[in-house]
Amino acid sequence: MTATAIRIQESALNPAQACHSATLPSGEPWLHEVKKGQTLRIVDLEGNQAADVIFYNRHDTDEHYSATETILQQGGIYLTTGSVLYSSDGNPMLTIVADTCGRHDTLGGACAAESNTVRYALARKFMHSCRDNYMLAIQQSDSGLTKADLVPNVNFFMNVPVTAEGQLKFDDGVSGPGKYVELCAEMDIWVLVSNCPQLNNPCNAYNPTPVQFLIWD
Repeated sequence: MTATAIRIQESALNPAQACHSATLPSGEPWLHEVKKGQTLRIVDLEGNQAADVIFYNRHDTDEHYSATETILQQGGIYLTTGSVLYSSDGNPMLTIVADTCGRHDTLGGACAAESNTVRYALARKFMHSCRDNYMLAIQQSDSGLTKADLVPNVNFFMNVPVTAEGQLKFDDGVSGPGKYVELCAEMDIWVLVSNCPQLNNPCNAYNPTPVQFLIWD
């Protein structure tokens, strides 16, 4: 298993022609449907932000994004242009068709009250977290998703190097203002997002900022 080579690819899509556009403030959740054949662009508006995302089959939420299947199928731990995101049933869910950042994390997971306590201090337990965001989004939706459906996520724009000893490091992001990743949906999906509120590690330069979502038919 090797680190995936960075592959930068610009998009030809025009933002003015998108059928949907949403800007998500820092630290907030988002849940939205993307149909098969549509293209989703996630934009890091100010740079170094981390967007924690989980994908689900729109018609059968028991089928969801699988970090394990995705890593095994592509033989690498990072996502970039050409990477296919696979489901827990081994089916392609999305393909990255354009990427101006070039590397996205599959291993770091989402921050939670428990991880804030273990990594930082007991006083950090009650800080806002991505897992809290996920719970808030699904509780306010008609998606049918529950707490039991929360699985390991993709961290778009997040930099999590693996050391020679096999440890994970949370470093400054490799993204920048206006960088984006664009994915084509291979099935109807739910997109569950936490625009990471983390203030205790440099995944977003200790400064959570907005991200934008664009969808094209």
